Amino acid sequence: MYLSRFLSLHALWVTVSSVMQHYPSVWGHYDVCKTQIYTEEGKVWDYMACQPEARDMIKYVKVTLDPPDITCGDPPETFCAMGNPYMCNNECDASTQELAHPPELMFDLEGRHPSTFWQSTTWKDYPKPLHVNITLSWNKTIELTDNIVITFESGRPDQMILEKSLDYGRTWQPYQYYATDCLDAFHMDPKSVRDLSQHTVLEIICTEEYSTGYMTNSKIIHFEIKDRFAFFAGPRLHNMASLYGQLDTTKKLRDFFTITDLRIRLLRPATGEIYVDEQHLARYFYAISDIRVYGRCKCNLHATGCKEENKRLLCECEHNTTGPDCGKCKKNYQGRPWSPGSYLPIPKGTANICIPSISSIGNPPKFDRIWPNISSLEVSKPNQVAPKLAMSTVSSVQVANHKRDCECFGHSNRCSYIELLNTVICVSCKHNTRGQHCELCRLGYFRNASAELDDENVCIDCYCNPFGSVHDRCNDRGFCECKEGTSGPKCDKCLPGYIWHSLGCQPNVCDNELLHCQNGGTCINNVRCQCPPAYTGILCEKLRCERDPGGCSHSSGQGPAALGPGLLLLPGLLMAWELCGC
Repeated sequence: MYLSRFLSLHALWVTVSSVMQHYPSVWGHYDVCKTQIYTEEGKVWDYMACQPEARDMIKYVKVTLDPPDITCGDPPETFCAMGNPYMCNNECDASTQELAHPPELMFDLEGRHPSTFWQSTTWKDYPKPLHVNITLSWNKTIELTDNIVITFESGRPDQMILEKSLDYGRTWQPYQYYATDCLDAFHMDPKSVRDLSQHTVLEIICTEEYSTGYMTNSKIIHFEIKDRFAFFAGPRLHNMASLYGQLDTTKKLRDFFTITDLRIRLLRPATGEIYVDEQHLARYFYAISDIRVYGRCKCNLHATGCKEENKRLLCECEHNTTGPDCGKCKKNYQGRPWSPGSYLPIPKGTANICIPSISSIGNPPKFDRIWPNISSLEVSKPNQVAPKLAMSTVSSVQVANHKRDCECFGHSNRCSYIELLNTVICVSCKHNTRGQHCELCRLGYFRNASAELDDENVCIDCYCNPFGSVHDRCNDRGFCECKEGTSGPKCDKCLPGYIWHSLGCQPNVCDNELLHCQNGGTCINNVRCQCPPAYTGILCEKLRCERDPGGCSHSSGQGPAALGPGLLLLPGLLMAWELCGC
């Protein structure tokens, strides 16, 4: 009895395992692009969204330092321990392998004893700032899947900025600021990722968590990717469907976790004190023993493989796509515009494969070569006798075959036969359809998943908001491509930090986070500051008496006020406001 029950359970497990091999995306991996299934017509391919496996991306990185001569050892120098300025028995010499600390030691095998690390020169030129830029480049678009982790051999820096690029290092945006005193270093209030929410997950923060005094045992700095994922997928990332849905529909969120380059800007080394000890400058330097970046090649959900070729990562594209990121359709597979795959619906997603072009055989057909008298086959009158053909090589059997092949799913009753392709295409498709058999939707419409192909309502209007969307087209699920600051399936909602005006989403004039109304002003609906009587300006930053010819006098009680740290950012914010034309 127990044996038979065990065998039954075993058989069930084998069956489930076999099925799950075809649908691994149930677990959120999306690691199969297509699988064969059986239908009444026989074996056919079932396509699904797919992506490469996450891996340690440091194996493929190129590192550059600025300034180039910032690495210690040329000439040799001695450096001291942070905790004891008189313990100066450590030497850096680039000409001796055992004493050299080149940049590649930031990425070698961890766990060695003694540990290996890159090290900068000491702060011998104090008070000139000791600034170092460490740039990590992949020459490939990468999607981050885990925390970025930087391990320092010396103390963690007092001030540091982590930056990202999405255009191969041409432009940079801050990812996160790190400081022992955020207000003093960057004029920002300190925060941690725990202070964020779904609505503020894209906020750039300054944290003091990783820049504490040198006496702490921890030498690690994090940029928290998984904690940000958790706002959508739950604390243990168990609800990946929610995260995938957000990534699918919110371009800004998707771009936030996407990079081509990272830059670590080291601005002030660990000092362990408020003031720098100018008598012992050999204590101050940067040293990094390890950097970890986990992610996957971005292949637009059209590939499971990513290979290194000529020192460059390339997606091994499926779904008839091509390009480094599978970002376009192959030649002869441009029957509809290229589109990225979609995580939805869970668990298989949508492949959005590229389909063959009508002109995929040889040169594009010239319609003046359509055979005469067969260019219009009236399928609505099947008993009608075909007229005489001008070409004797065409038989009545061929005509009958062509009429039988004229399948337009009820959206047209006319077909044309193209000699070059030896194929029949539908003419003048109705009901917002198009394609060889009127099986596709016109641009600006998408497929009604609940309707059959022969239904007059098979294609639904995208209804993209004309002010919030880039164009009037949408993807196969009806989601429109939104302009900057706009979100929602129809691009009719604004992201945090934006407000809807008559012509779409525009950046807030003021808010309660960064664009504070100054000098006691009140932000009204994010569109204007209501200023006290003595002040004016977009953010109440100007004294009214400054407009008078005589300016402000001390007796007026409106003399120049001391600028708070928040106003140090004001010129840049006002310039950005003027440039956007708000």
